[in-house]
Amino acid sequence: MRVAVLGAGISGAAAARALTRAGFTVVVLDKGRGVGGRMATRRVADSDLSFDHGAQFLRARGPAFRAQVADWLARGVVAPWGGHDRYVGTPAMTAPVRDLLVGLDVRTGVTVTSLVREPAGWRVSVAEGAVAETFSAVAIGFPSVQTTRLIDASGLTLTGPESAAYAPCWSLMVALDGPAPFPEADRRFAEGAIAAIVREESRPGRAAGTRLLVHAGPEWSRRHLEETRESVTGRLLDALAERLGRPLTPTFASAHRWRYALVETAIGQDCLYDPALRLGACGDWCLGPRIEAAFDSGSALAARIVADLTDPAA
Repeated sequence: MRVAVLGAGISGAAAARALTRAGFTVVVLDKGRGVGGRMATRRVADSDLSFDHGAQFLRARGPAFRAQVADWLARGVVAPWGGHDRYVGTPAMTAPVRDLLVGLDVRTGVTVTSLVREPAGWRVSVAEGAVAETFSAVAIGFPSVQTTRLIDASGLTLTGPESAAYAPCWSLMVALDGPAPFPEADRRFAEGAIAAIVREESRPGRAAGTRLLVHAGPEWSRRHLEETRESVTGRLLDALAERLGRPLTPTFASAHRWRYALVETAIGQDCLYDPALRLGACGDWCLGPRIEAAFDSGSALAARIVADLTDPAA
């Protein structure tokens, strides 16, 4: 049987890998140019600059994700960073997602617009046309707002995603000449425009050269959410110079907006699944604002689908 997994972030990747291990044929669809979702790495064209401009690290608390991180660590997919049981993907933050998706049918640059339930199974409509295959089940690994939009556009009902809430985040990528402005891997702040400053070159497997990744705070990001990237770049450079207590002359600076960055309200369930429709959804918005929560949610949804599709009474 064939299952469609919509979204190639960590929750979708975890679901896709678990379904594949259970013997299902999986097709992963994602609108991005690459995989990873908010576990993202931005490479600057015509340069050797790169920035992990989304999620900054992962931690493992529960046994399932601890086992997965231990496997990644043994194979060099992740490495410790900055203490406090924090890990990052190597050589880029996308590495764990890429590892989960190795060997799978992953189609990027595909924007899913609606789902159609037919007697033979699910059809997936995309902006570029339609996906040729039909599917026995569909797993949605989008942020909650995008999940709700897709469900509504398809004339379906899946109660739950609409109650989750995200905070936005503007990130700023900066390259500087000269030494790093502080010795630690990162600095974090409870107040002000800037919530975190990360030294990219401190992360294992990254190129040398002073590069800073700045995350603005949720409230600041909300106030400036609809401003242009150029305007936000200037504002955050000024705030960064003030934080560091020195003028800045960056060789590169660019901002990126994450509209759905950090889960503020989770729904308190590991995933959603309707066996009558064979349709489910997963993501960090189910359990909380952690990479581990997204992984666990995707794994839980895969387990529901496997149990349903392999039930002799179904």
